[in-house]
Amino acid sequence: MGSLPPLDAPLPLGPEAFFDESRPVIDFLNGYYRDIESYPVRPDAEPGWLRTLLPDAPPEHGDPVEAILEDVQQHIVPGLTHWQSPNFFAYFPANGSAAGLMGDMLTSGLNVVPFSWASSPAATELESVVVDWMCKLLGLPDRFLFSGGGGGVLHGSTCEGVVSTLAAARDRALRSLGHEGIVRLVVYASDQSHATFQKGASIIGIPPANFRIIPTSASSGYGLTPDSVCDAVESDIANGLVPLYLCATIGTTGSAPSTLCAVSGRWRGGMACGCTLTLRSLEAP
Repeated sequence: MGSLPPLDAPLPLGPEAFFDESRPVIDFLNGYYRDIESYPVRPDAEPGWLRTLLPDAPPEHGDPVEAILEDVQQHIVPGLTHWQSPNFFAYFPANGSAAGLMGDMLTSGLNVVPFSWASSPAATELESVVVDWMCKLLGLPDRFLFSGGGGGVLHGSTCEGVVSTLAAARDRALRSLGHEGIVRLVVYASDQSHATFQKGASIIGIPPANFRIIPTSASSGYGLTPDSVCDAVESDIANGLVPLYLCATIGTTGSAPSTLCAVSGRWRGGMACGCTLTLRSLEAP
């Protein structure tokens, strides 16, 4: 069958190479942010245009960082939607910060994999400290803190958080219902909730027919009301179904901050409550 010709072995990251090659990248980003207001927010591009500009196969050997940055400037930047532009007002605020960029550099540079305490003690413990900080910023009870027997993890996206909390609620319910009971589990969300919640419910096995979208209106500030939630829950209980999870949303892409309901009085139970949260202006003015 023959053999492939020997390839140059990838070299480990060395201090000199890192310094020499990171400087052009920093200069490139500095220039990008300096000139970002001059770029059109949305590109004038058609689907598939980038494929016509790039090779059909990856290069056999790496290019110098200067050549890579030139390609980025010529082919990538013109095709970007510039989320960091001061002229960008779509979706939601997504402006980066120098602190965030420096944090990403530290994370990538240290390159640890903290999947357990033994794999990286400091990273694992830092996560627990930051989670406790967030609980205190939100004014949550002490039982949510690691020190109070609670705890949690940091996720890379809302989607990850939604799927993880749904899976935790599902597993807890199925301990008593048995695995066949998954067809009886019902989840609830308002019509203002992000589509990721419905996708997450599908991923963890909730039947599509058991996903309840509860209507909201301007009269309630586009928030859930106790009556609307209780009516949906009581109807499902009467039909032999098991309420599992209510997604409460504080701040949405479409309706900004909305009102949370308090489900009490007419119905009480062990339904989990998840919350997707938009934090606004944590810094003092």
